[in-house]
Amino acid sequence: MTALAALGLTGVVAGPATASTDVLLPHPGPEGLVWVEERTGDGGVVSGGAWEELPTVLTVACEGGGSVRVTMDSQQVEVSAFSVDCPSGAAGVGSVTMEAGVVRPGSFSVAVDASTESIRWALTVTQPE
Repeated sequence: MTALAALGLTGVVAGPATASTDVLLPHPGPEGLVWVEERTGDGGVVSGGAWEELPTVLTVACEGGGSVRVTMDSQQVEVSAFSVDCPSGAAGVGSVTMEAGVVRPGSFSVAVDASTESIRWALTVTQPE
């Protein structure tokens, strides 16, 4: 955790969200860099367009029993890693805010490793101004 704190992480928040029939995470709006509306099992995303002058927020929601392990790399350096519990019948949500400069300009990737292939998850990456 000390290494993550040195990278400028300001916290991981986890808690319940919506029921399984609802959208796990709404569209992030104009601050969004990435929105993965819904997937099941393992997966992830690769994107670009991050700006190092703004903080970056990675949020993952999941449901279905089990958990997901989430990692984010920026320019091939891990900048965030956390787990989210995925209850059955409701959604668990985890989020981390990285200070400006932690996510470097250019490409970044987010990997989601689900404990079972039936876990439903969504993610957003945002840069609030």
